[in-house]
Amino acid sequence: MGLQAEKTSDSKELNQLKLVTKEKLTQKSFKSNIMDYLVEKAFFIFGMMAIFILAMILFFLLREGSGAIREVGLMEFLTGTRWYPSSPQGAGYGALPFIIGSFMVTVGALAIAIPWGIFTAIFIAEVAPKRVREFLKPVIEILAIFPSVVLGFIALVILSPIIANVFNLSNGLTALTASVILSVMALPTIISIAEDSLRSVPKDYREAAYALGASKWETIKIIIVPAAKSGIVAGCMLGFGRAVGETMTVLMAAGNAIDMPLREFFGVVVPDFLTSVRTLTANIAIEGSDVAWGSLHYSALFVTALILFTITFVVNLIADILISKQRRKLQND
Repeated sequence: MGLQAEKTSDSKELNQLKLVTKEKLTQKSFKSNIMDYLVEKAFFIFGMMAIFILAMILFFLLREGSGAIREVGLMEFLTGTRWYPSSPQGAGYGALPFIIGSFMVTVGALAIAIPWGIFTAIFIAEVAPKRVREFLKPVIEILAIFPSVVLGFIALVILSPIIANVFNLSNGLTALTASVILSVMALPTIISIAEDSLRSVPKDYREAAYALGASKWETIKIIIVPAAKSGIVAGCMLGFGRAVGETMTVLMAAGNAIDMPLREFFGVVVPDFLTSVRTLTANIAIEGSDVAWGSLHYSALFVTALILFTITFVVNLIADILISKQRRKLQND
């Protein structure tokens, strides 16, 4: 009887323990579900706010620039070469020199930054020892937050005299100067995204290559870099977006001449990187503070801002698509 009573008591305690545990788990699960629901809704709200703000910016640019588009015509902005908004002999609103200038300094910057950034990313992700990697990563992140006005000042007082002496120019404030300093600004974006893409390549790829007798450099060249290609390209395109939207640096380094930065070279018209250029961002910054509110010139500046917005939006959209493609590819593998 005593043994049976003891078993009955143990069974009751076990049932109570199960009940308590079940109640705690149910309460914990309920709290977790509520928290997950709130976090999900918060992310949704913030995401919709970002889309709403982007749509409002686009709406504002269209509203303020619609007057110039109606009166001047969009093709005049895209193909015209005269920008003289205050000319008494006939105003001109051709933004083509600014568009070409923006693409020149940006493409020039990427021509320097892409090889530099990709090789640096490969070194950090695949070659560098752990201590070196831990040192380089913070340095690159610090470079990303470096004030653009400081880099522009460095280009103005240090880099431009060097370029003027090397190419025998009277003035070193050229598209080349702006390209060199912009390449430094685009490097952190390219390196960070490319390095993340390289490190996200599955370890099985490396082990399979080594098992087949490939060396480390052959594995990097033939296996890892092609597998991370979409992410590397996306990083380069985001670097393009970073460079094309920069204002203060090109304002201080590019010279800001309102001319077509082209010349003939053996009968072919090519960009002249040794001449002063003005970009879309610099033109808005220079003329935006002095323009008469509500005038045609005021509206024309919003059209140039709309052109710049469209360029950066398309480039960043393509980069985002490529990053998503890279992520899906690696998940499937």
